[in-house]
Amino acid sequence: MREGIHPDYYQATVTCNCGNTFVTGSTKPEIHVEVCSKCHSFYTGQQKTARADGRIDKFNKKYGVKAN
Repeated sequence: MREGIHPDYYQATVTCNCGNTFVTGSTKPEIHVEVCSKCHSFYTGQQKTARADGRIDKFNKKYGVKAN
């Protein structure tokens, strides 16, 4: 590898708006994020799942697909 062309690598502290912090590797010493796995709705189980049942039934009815 050539000398002097690579950026410095740090043990970066990542800070979330919710107050959670963790350490990772980065070319920046500090990283600030808006959401993390502690506060994101997908990971906390607060996410609303989209139901496609009505659309599937409408498609099956439109194209004459019979359910098994």
